[in-house]
Amino acid sequence: MDKKVATFGEIMLRLTPPDYERIAQTRSFKVYYGGAESNVAATLAQLGLDSYFVTKLPLNEAGKAALSYLRAFGINLEYIIFGGDRLGIYYCEDGASQRGSNIIYDRSNSSIALADISDFDWDKIFNDVSLFHYTGITAGLSENVRQILFEALKKAKDKNIIVSCDLNYRAKLWSKEQANKTMTEMMKFTDILIANEEDAENVF
Repeated sequence: MDKKVATFGEIMLRLTPPDYERIAQTRSFKVYYGGAESNVAATLAQLGLDSYFVTKLPLNEAGKAALSYLRAFGINLEYIIFGGDRLGIYYCEDGASQRGSNIIYDRSNSSIALADISDFDWDKIFNDVSLFHYTGITAGLSENVRQILFEALKKAKDKNIIVSCDLNYRAKLWSKEQANKTMTEMMKFTDILIANEEDAENVF
C-alpha cells in the first residue's frame, strides 16, 4: 500500500496498579498511553505503512507525553492538533485468576471530546489517503465528536477512500439505543466492519 492510512480517535493516559493489585489497595500505578485507533496506527506504522493518527491533545505535559509515546512507534503526527485542558484517563485493574479486568473511565471533557468540527481539515488530512479507520468508541465520546466523524466519513466517501470500523461497543460511554442510531447511519459510509457477536447484537 503506497498511500497513507489515517485513523481518528482518542489517546488516553492509562493507569494500572502493579502486580494485579486492586485500585483500592495500590499505592502506585504503571503509566501507559493508548487508545483503539492509536493502537491501530502504531501497528500499521510498525508494519511499514505511512500511518497517520488524527486527534486533539491538551498543550500541557500530559499531552506532550502522549505525543512522545506515539512518536516512538513511527506514527506520523502531522495532523494532531492542540487545545482544551485535559487528556482522558482510564484506570485498568488487570484481571487475576477468575477475577476479570475492571476499567474506570475519567475522560469527560477531554480535549478531543470537546473538539469542534472546524478543528480538522479533512481535505488536507485525506490527501493521498487510501484507508480511513475509526471505532465505535470514538463515535460514543460526545455529540461534538460524532459530528466531526460524520464529516470525515462523508469526505472519505467523496474521495473514494476505503473506510474501516471496529464496532467496539462500550456501555460506559453510551446506551445501546444511542449506539444503534449512530452506528447504523455510519455504516452507510463504511466498507469494512470488524465486530464480535456480542457487540453486533448490542448495537444492531
